[in-house]
Amino acid sequence: MHVFLANNRDALIERCRAKVAQRPAREATAQQLQNGVPLFLDQLIRTLRMEQTSAPMNSRKISGPSGGGASLSEIGETAAQHGRELLNLGFSVDQVVHDYGDLCQAITDLAFERDAPFLIDEFRTLNRCLDNAIADAVTEFSYQRDFAVADRQAVQMHERLGFFAHELRNFLQTATLAFTAAKTGNLNLSGATGSVLERSLNGLRDLIDHSLDEVRAEAGISLQSRTFSVADFIAEVKYAADLVAQTRGCALTVSAVDSRLAFSGDRDQLYSAVGNLLQNALKFTHHHTEVTLDAYALSDRILIDVKDHCGGLPPGDAERMFLPFTQNGEDRTGLGLGLSIARRNVEANNGILSVRDLPGTGCVFTITLPRYALTA
Repeated sequence: MHVFLANNRDALIERCRAKVAQRPAREATAQQLQNGVPLFLDQLIRTLRMEQTSAPMNSRKISGPSGGGASLSEIGETAAQHGRELLNLGFSVDQVVHDYGDLCQAITDLAFERDAPFLIDEFRTLNRCLDNAIADAVTEFSYQRDFAVADRQAVQMHERLGFFAHELRNFLQTATLAFTAAKTGNLNLSGATGSVLERSLNGLRDLIDHSLDEVRAEAGISLQSRTFSVADFIAEVKYAADLVAQTRGCALTVSAVDSRLAFSGDRDQLYSAVGNLLQNALKFTHHHTEVTLDAYALSDRILIDVKDHCGGLPPGDAERMFLPFTQNGEDRTGLGLGLSIARRNVEANNGILSVRDLPGTGCVFTITLPRYALTA
């Protein structure tokens, strides 16, 4: 068999590659291809040759014993490497097995076509090499896949915990500002400051409820969709943002909103999204400048613009700034999650969050949502 394999090596490799080409295409480097069927075929030939010598058991160093073993053979080492590379290329575990099955089928087909009989012991060696290669390739593939899944889950868990902590801090900060303003100014809590405090406490409660629902369902935050006034929504957002603006030493200007306009979605999520955009704008706008909040209709969409005077965005930062745990400015007091949370919440309500750079001036974040009208 080893003479047949050596003489027909190139033909066997081409047959295997033709079979792979019939399955979903994957990009692979020449080295990754070499660690698969070609290298295994060379090791199989060496194993068969070794078994024709006076020390046939030495072939186990290349192929490994029947049924595998604790010590990794040459075939096992390269098969394990091949399994890692196939995972990186996006292959599934069944495709790993098929890679070696293709060679077995190619050998038997070509041997039949050329009437090349093999000894039973040679077929046993072929099966032993294939079994060990498949076992080690699949084992390593599975280990690496499990590691990758665990890493992704850890990242997702960190993001979820970060989102939760970030939103808790936002509500707590606003509630603290409102309480301080009321205490310092001896204000009646039935007024605007009291409304901010109440809204913040309710937000803390709702955020915890949402998080518990998420844990129970093992899914995204369930939407509490309803239709509500854009004007009332913006007025509520303004109350809390005014307190932050005062502490930041800048002005907040909010334009009038058409009272007939309405959203449909989860009010808490959209409140969080706009609140995070305003917090970001008030954090990075230059001192004694202005942050503006505008809500208006354009065709079948409602747009909310948050404009600041941060001086403009560095090149390439427009999309990067929406990634979790990303901070672009010198102020690193936050977690770098506000914009990521805002985009997630907007998209959960069938909206789009984008940013437009105003070089030398600042930037404008725009939320675009489906337009609704209030019914009487």
